[in-house]
Amino acid sequence: MAYKTIIEDDIDILVVGAGLGGTGAAFEARYWGQDKKIVIAEKANIDRSGAVAQGLYAINCYMGTRFGENKPEDHVRYARIDLMGMVREDLLFDMARHVDSTVHQFEEWGLPLMRNPKTGAYQREGRWQIMIHGESYKPIVAEAAKKSADKVFNRICVTHLLMDESKPNRVAGAVGFNVRTGNYHVFKSKTVIVAAGGASNIYKPRSVGEGAGRVWYAPWSSGSAYGLLIGAGAKMTQMENRIVLARFKDGYGPVGAYFLHLKTYTQNGLGEEYESKWWPQLQEMVGKEYLDPDSFHLTHRPIPTCLRNHALISEVNAGRGPIHMVTMEAFQDPHLEEIGWHNFLGMTVGQAVLWAATDVDPKNENPELTTSEPYVMGSHATGCGAWCSGPEDVSPPEYFWGYNRMTTVEGLFGAGDAVGGTPHAFSSGSFTEGRLAAKAACKYIDDGKAEGIRVSDEQIERRRKEIYKPLEHYRIYRNEITAGSVNPNYINPRQGLDRLQKLMDEYCGGVTVNYMTNENLLNIGLKKMKLLEEDLEKLAAENIHELLRAWELKHRQLTAEAVLQHTLFRKETRWPGYYYRGDAMKVDDANWHVLTVSRRDPETGEYTMEKAPCYHLVED
Repeated sequence: MAYKTIIEDDIDILVVGAGLGGTGAAFEARYWGQDKKIVIAEKANIDRSGAVAQGLYAINCYMGTRFGENKPEDHVRYARIDLMGMVREDLLFDMARHVDSTVHQFEEWGLPLMRNPKTGAYQREGRWQIMIHGESYKPIVAEAAKKSADKVFNRICVTHLLMDESKPNRVAGAVGFNVRTGNYHVFKSKTVIVAAGGASNIYKPRSVGEGAGRVWYAPWSSGSAYGLLIGAGAKMTQMENRIVLARFKDGYGPVGAYFLHLKTYTQNGLGEEYESKWWPQLQEMVGKEYLDPDSFHLTHRPIPTCLRNHALISEVNAGRGPIHMVTMEAFQDPHLEEIGWHNFLGMTVGQAVLWAATDVDPKNENPELTTSEPYVMGSHATGCGAWCSGPEDVSPPEYFWGYNRMTTVEGLFGAGDAVGGTPHAFSSGSFTEGRLAAKAACKYIDDGKAEGIRVSDEQIERRRKEIYKPLEHYRIYRNEITAGSVNPNYINPRQGLDRLQKLMDEYCGGVTVNYMTNENLLNIGLKKMKLLEEDLEKLAAENIHELLRAWELKHRQLTAEAVLQHTLFRKETRWPGYYYRGDAMKVDDANWHVLTVSRRDPETGEYTMEKAPCYHLVED
């Protein structure tokens, strides 16, 4: 059937994705652009979308500068050591110097932040985390964005960015479809801020069968932040830096509050402390700069997250699993027991339900931990994303090209997961990045950089045919089979996703190979990825919901290809515990103390890889 075409014209700032990054962008755009038309396009509903949708028990990025707790430089040092040196310090510093004002705004809008009754400071869970009652975190923040935007389009899956036809390499808007009605939406805009999500489910998850969908990062995060940018020819950075999480087994419940607030600890299946036994061997692999256990308690530097993963993985492989979180001690205190359960009921209800369903009471039994499948994202303890310009007053020349958080495509900005090299931003930092991107986008327009944009009807029609092709393909070939789902002329989105996950798992360091890969495996993976890409031209969608799944899969495929290319390019094991290059099992600072940058040619699909300098702007 023919779906209605809806054209939204004369937009100044289009925000794609209304998670914390997108809401921050819309809010700040109104402040700097009183006369500008601001439009939000969101795949779900702005009130409950993004990684914070279910709620959050803590804000994980807050300096506390007004209370004399931390400075922005401290956060840069922390993120740098946790990411084994590989961060964009200009972007990190820029976010950190503004993030406290974001948190104070949240409190003004009604978000309940817990306070220390003695000092009046926010109650800390760790050095960077403050405790909140966050069940309604997202609706509270969304309200500010809704009041700032001229229009909010919910239920719009944005599939492609429009490109200007009067000037090469300049953005001109975006297109997509309504996941309920099927209508075709065209957004013509002077600037675009991509604040969509990173990628879950590009690797085979540990949870299968009835547990499918129970993953750590939001299952609806389909790599659109990367698929949109890569498809437009934007340069990407650090796409090899996927993240693996230590989490409660099967429910993926977070462990941070338990470690930091409840003061729990881990032990192996024999009841022994195990981490320290792996440090001497690991120090040989990564060097004393990144792991100095002898002076660990005397230094401000924590042991990097990936290296703690390595100890857990190695201990299990040595036959001394499973790894347990020791909760039985803390849970004897009724207050701490309540905190432990509230931590899940406020943001990961599935873990509490799983424990109840499997008769696990953490007061009487220490629950199991395991490591997750890898995820690709830019705002947690990892830094995948676009190669973006930094702020003029901080960035070295190689990191600055005119407008803060602008990608290498003119007029195209990023926030949250979309920005590379900025780990440990989390929810408050993503909102802050949205604010910074919006301020820069307003200046870009005010400077006259967006004049003369032209989008032809031909480009719009070409994208329309491309978007709805899976529906048409199904209509033509659906009668080739009489039962089941195997068809000689098409694959459906579920079949395509299964192929992608198996490919990434086995060739690019997933759970079933203990996160191990090498050059031979990666080259085979890239060959298979090209074959999968060809087959995705034969995707079939039975209905609008399957059309959504088809385009989520296409974004995941583009993301996964970038991960393969970057992992092949960086010939070292920079993050043991996230992945291993079996043919280069050491950190190689002599050759690889650099940031990786890629570009996929939108016309040919060919990749260009390069090294970029990794500047340390903040003294150790």
